[in-house]
Amino acid sequence: MEATVFSSLCIIVGLIWDISWHTSIGRDGLLSPPHLLIYLGAVVSGVFSGYRVLKVSFAGSLAEKGQSVRFWGIFHGSTGALFCIWGAFAMLTSAPFDDWWHNTYGLDVVILSPPHVVLALGIMMVQFGAMIGVLALQNRNENPSGWSLERIERRNFSWRLLFVVAAGLLLVTLFTMASDSLDRFSMHHSSFYQVASLVFPLLLVAAARASQLRWAATATAGVYSAILALLVWILPLFPAEPKLGPVLNHLTHYQAFHFPLLLVFPALALDWLLNRFAGKNDWLLSVVMGFAFLVVLLAVQWPMGNLLMSPVGRSWVFGQESWYFGNDPTWEYRFKYASWNLESTPGLLKGLGIALAIGVVSARLGLAWGKWMQNIQR
Repeated sequence: MEATVFSSLCIIVGLIWDISWHTSIGRDGLLSPPHLLIYLGAVVSGVFSGYRVLKVSFAGSLAEKGQSVRFWGIFHGSTGALFCIWGAFAMLTSAPFDDWWHNTYGLDVVILSPPHVVLALGIMMVQFGAMIGVLALQNRNENPSGWSLERIERRNFSWRLLFVVAAGLLLVTLFTMASDSLDRFSMHHSSFYQVASLVFPLLLVAAARASQLRWAATATAGVYSAILALLVWILPLFPAEPKLGPVLNHLTHYQAFHFPLLLVFPALALDWLLNRFAGKNDWLLSVVMGFAFLVVLLAVQWPMGNLLMSPVGRSWVFGQESWYFGNDPTWEYRFKYASWNLESTPGLLKGLGIALAIGVVSARLGLAWGKWMQNIQR
């Protein structure tokens, strides 16, 4: 399981690096360094999971096969391994597709181009495979003879940590896919909170319910925050310059990706509610959780939007000075909200009401997903 979580980390670092590459340098090749790191993650995940499937299928004991899923008549493997194998296959398939797309249509103007959608699906399959692979071990809770209680508890705690790391990496992927709608320019518009309420409660609530860690949603959001913040601080330390015209913004170093959203705070609220009202009706709980997520996120992210637009946001800590080389650096709305990103009070309240409804449904699906993951043992 450590190998699949490591592969997920390689994939995420490579993915964010690739976005920064496009922002700072422009066109990349099939074997550019960020792509190689992504491919490494896919290969590690596919090879380790494939080896495990072959070992259990042809040299495994009856007990090992009994703990596996049988497919294609002769193969046996864990559900997590199957997700990792197919995810790695999708990721590697997307590579030549992406190269052809660039050669045919040029540089991507959006993150979710068709090849990137295939890549994103593969990445999420690998990351989900890592999550449920750890959960299967946690849920079986097998205690080898001769192990002390202290050793068993250390092992169980390591599984809990691996799970929230895997979930945090998946959270980074979901944020990256939705990042065009979750940038600082949108933080004072209801559409930002609608997208956030759709994407984040689903995974955070599912992770909190499935994990045996008491504050799993908070830990998951913490992993997400740490990874994105570190990349904001590290990538601009390395030199880079545009290789594709027109160049309107002359650069000398990599441009940072987005500073993480303050998801730790709504995640704390979700954890507290789930711990406090665990036995309540899931629909009632989802209403409270959807409301709490939206209110807390609005309370922290709205003023954070002001900070990111201010001179403080342009420091190395927040990385908001970063700007695509093809954009005009003197654009009047670079550091202030444009009229189309603001709403009247009635329009904002209506949009937030829609966000609340979306958040309730997202939280309810998260509760159901988490309950399903609690039962995974293969």
